[in-house]
Amino acid sequence: MPLVRIDLVEGKPDTYRAAIGEVLYQAMRATLNVPENDRFQVFTEHPAAAMVVDPGYLGIHRSADCVIVQVTLNEGRTVEMKQAFYRAVADGLHRELALRREDVFINLVEVRKENWSFGNGEAQYAESPKPAAG
Repeated sequence: MPLVRIDLVEGKPDTYRAAIGEVLYQAMRATLNVPENDRFQVFTEHPAAAMVVDPGYLGIHRSADCVIVQVTLNEGRTVEMKQAFYRAVADGLHRELALRREDVFINLVEVRKENWSFGNGEAQYAESPKPAAG
């Protein structure tokens, strides 16, 4: 159900992107109750000039290697689950890629279940309409 968009500066090897994808998937499984095989990720690389990331907002010192992660997912996770996800991703990317925790920017976008179609022109998670009384 989550759709993950990852934006980063161009020039990283395929293994770098693969590691980011795996860390994100494992963190979602461990902290957000994402089902197995529910993996939809889109990577977009940008020239350095096209990635505008404030280097000091909120006192967090970001570098040119900052990775922006946006996850669209069903609404309903607790604040604690979200915080655990943020930590798991930052720690995992630091461990696997030596990416500074300060360089992991995450945004969650929560939507209602009927806002998904996984194919066939159907809203697989939408409740079936109730028959009209009559």
